[in-house]
Amino acid sequence: MSRFGDATAVERVGEGRYTAVLDGGFGLAEALNGGYLMAVLGRAAADASPHPHPVSTAATFQRVARPGPAEVIVETRKAGRTAATSLVTLVQDDRRVVDALVTTGALDAGTEPSYTGPPPTPPLPPLAECAEFRTGAGQEGFAAQVDMRFDRSTMGWLDGRPSGRPEVRAWFRLRDPHEPDPFALALAVDALPPVALNLGARGWSPTVELTWHLRAVPVPGWLALHGTGRVLSGGWFDEDVEVWDAAGRLVAQGRQIAREGRPRGSSAPAG
Repeated sequence: MSRFGDATAVERVGEGRYTAVLDGGFGLAEALNGGYLMAVLGRAAADASPHPHPVSTAATFQRVARPGPAEVIVETRKAGRTAATSLVTLVQDDRRVVDALVTTGALDAGTEPSYTGPPPTPPLPPLAECAEFRTGAGQEGFAAQVDMRFDRSTMGWLDGRPSGRPEVRAWFRLRDPHEPDPFALALAVDALPPVALNLGARGWSPTVELTWHLRAVPVPGWLALHGTGRVLSGGWFDEDVEVWDAAGRLVAQGRQIAREGRPRGSSAPAG
């Protein structure tokens, strides 16, 4: 099994109850990535459901999840012939960390869409023209688990020259041998740096609520991520992400609301 597969694995220990060991490699400064947590919750929801795919997930992040043991509680709300819905909760140290309403269904990988709107513009440049984010030898963390190649025109914030446009675009794949699947898509929709960085925000931007939809089962290969935003106001911003697979199909959509990032060392609350 791949590291991502191991890191998102859950073990059933009772009716609607699972254990997991959260992997610190999918976090930044011990704050675990929200998409990674949704992948863990999605695996538990799918295991408890008669349907295999998490087609809709709406997650509210109550507090920061840390690496180590956790419990996942799945409470079935509906179990129908084509869809099932569960309230799925991640618990650490007897405290709720994430609550998610997960709807599962079954998607046929061979289904052709009746209609798909045009892909986002501008398109991503070819891989060879994009900037790779490299980690140093022996480093761990999120960047060591994912291979991302960024559109240079959306990365001016790295050099202190934010573009003024809330957008980030990148190619994405896992570094270990784990081809895209519905659970990797949960990670992909929350993998980009916050689009608010190009509006002058700084530091970690904690996600408060994130909803994502699985639109199709992806084919093997690179994923194209397109992140945009509409409003930054009063310390809050929104972010929309579309994920397109190597066959040119829209396979996932995500929308989140988050707190504007603050530099490390700020005494202000993280949100």
